[in-house]
Amino acid sequence: MNAHRWMSTQFFSFYITWGIFLPYWTGWMVDAKGLTISEASLIMSLGLVARGLSPISIYPYLSNKFSSKALLNGAGIATVIAILCYIPASSFTSLLIVTLGINLVYPILMPALDSAAGVLAQNRLLTNYGRSRQWGSIGFVVAGMILTLFTGKFGDEVILWALLLGTILLVCLGFMQAPSVLSKKPQASSSQKKGMLHLFKIKHFALVLIIVIFLQAAHATYYNYGYLYLQEIQAPKYLIGLIINIAVLAEIAFFSVADRKFNRFSVGSLLAMASLGSTIRWVLIFAVPNVLVFSIAQILHAFSFAMAHYAFMKYLIKNIPASQVPGAQGMYSALAMSWSAAVFTIFGGYLYEIEPRFAFLGMIVCTIPAMLLSLYYRKLEH
Repeated sequence: MNAHRWMSTQFFSFYITWGIFLPYWTGWMVDAKGLTISEASLIMSLGLVARGLSPISIYPYLSNKFSSKALLNGAGIATVIAILCYIPASSFTSLLIVTLGINLVYPILMPALDSAAGVLAQNRLLTNYGRSRQWGSIGFVVAGMILTLFTGKFGDEVILWALLLGTILLVCLGFMQAPSVLSKKPQASSSQKKGMLHLFKIKHFALVLIIVIFLQAAHATYYNYGYLYLQEIQAPKYLIGLIINIAVLAEIAFFSVADRKFNRFSVGSLLAMASLGSTIRWVLIFAVPNVLVFSIAQILHAFSFAMAHYAFMKYLIKNIPASQVPGAQGMYSALAMSWSAAVFTIFGGYLYEIEPRFAFLGMIVCTIPAMLLSLYYRKLEH
């Protein structure tokens, strides 16, 4: 199969499920399972800790044993099983156990997909990462738009069933014929034997990683409390999914033009612009607490998330050897997407209970350091 078509299909099917799990899961546990906001926040924070363990330990180990295609299929099947375990769970303890379980298997899919894209790009089989990745964002939008219709009619209980159905679709599409390079079992190499710490010997890797950790951590409040905050500022329930997906539409727009319009920018410049956009986004939501301004601020997701992610992938493809790509992706997923978000989910939850707007303003403790470090890195590049 054409590498671009295969990669686009895989991104699309995974992000359909991510578009359900990421913005709606805290709200689902509050509304469908009867947890308090603080209980649900604690479960999601501990889940983020487990989510960080998976890509930094389980994923690199498995990536050295199995092909990319086999790993994606296995992680998808394990995720279906984990979701089914939510059905009988009703107590705080049982929901915590299941959430820890799903966060050990489900997050493997994210670095595995980006690693596959990196390998295809390095083998010159995928020449336009942004164009493939935009289909992931489209899947995210499709999930939110469809889910909004069903939650408005049947309530938040349907969120679980939507996630289950989406993951089954993901597994089915995962058995499509993949580019042959992704079906090859990995060969042990000297760089793999050195472990992930060897990555820190690569020029500027540590600095770039720290910057993207800050930038992705700054989304903790939005991902975990954005759905609840929109209810707080009295957004119509039938519009919440649409408002959330404005961010993803902006993301799609960015990825669709990224390789043409932003390829000439250095990684440091991209990270600096992402930091500025993120700072403006959270300050706007804090300063003007209404639905219209929140919706406008969603456009800045193209900078705060998409541009930061694109910059890291650009750095990875250019600087990281193919054998080290799974380790780099695992570290990025663990530290930037999981553990840092876990810390700032707790921080954001504390601020949210004082005043919901404070939870968004609090995220500039991530974006301002990221901006300063990005400007410093930009000087090192020249």
